Amino acid sequence: MTTTTNIGGSSAYHIGKRVFEVLFCLLLLVVTLPVLIITAIAIKLESPGPIFYKQVRNGLNGTLFNVIKFRSMRNDAEKNGPQWATQNDARVTRIGQFIRKTRIDELPQLLNVFRGEMSLIGPRPERPIFTEEFAQEIPDFKHRLLVKPGLTGWAQVNGGYDITPKEKLDLDLYYIQNQSMALDTKIFFRTIWVVLTGNGAR
Repeated sequence: MTTTTNIGGSSAYHIGKRVFEVLFCLLLLVVTLPVLIITAIAIKLESPGPIFYKQVRNGLNGTLFNVIKFRSMRNDAEKNGPQWATQNDARVTRIGQFIRKTRIDELPQLLNVFRGEMSLIGPRPERPIFTEEFAQEIPDFKHRLLVKPGLTGWAQVNGGYDITPKEKLDLDLYYIQNQSMALDTKIFFRTIWVVLTGNGAR
C-alpha cells in the first residue's frame, strides 16, 4: 500500500507505547475481572447465544484479525447480512444497551491489544467489507491501515458514532500524523469522560 501520509511519533515513543499497553492491559484485566464475570453471566441469562462476539476486522496494513467483544445484540442480528449499528438499534439487547453505553462490551478487546493485533489508541478497526466500500468512495481511506487499530481513538472522542466515514478519516489521519505521548494522554482522559457520561454510545 503506497501513500504519502506521514506517520508521527519517534521510535522511542512507539516502543514506550507498546510496553505501556502490555502492562496496562494486564492490570486492567485483573481489576475488571469481577465486571467481566458478572457481564458474562448476565448476557448468558438474557438471551441464547455465545457470550463473546468475534468479527473479522482490518488491522495494520490491512491484515485480518478477529476482534473480541461481549455480545450486545441478538444472536441473529446479521441474518440479513452485514449492517452498520444505528442509533436505538432494535437488535441490541437490554444488557447490550447497558454495556454499550458504559463501553463494557469493548473490554475483551484488551486481549487483542495484549496479542499485538490492536493498540490502546488508534483508528477503530473496520470490517473488510466496509473498508473496501469506503475506499471506493473516499480517497485515502485505507491510510487508516498504516497504524494498528485502537481500542479508542481521536475520532471516537471527538466525533462519537454519528460522524461520517469522511469525517472519521480526517480525524484518524490527524492522529496518525501527530502521534505523541501528549496526544495519547489527551485521548485517554477524554475516553474516560466518554465512558463516565455515555456520550457517543449506541
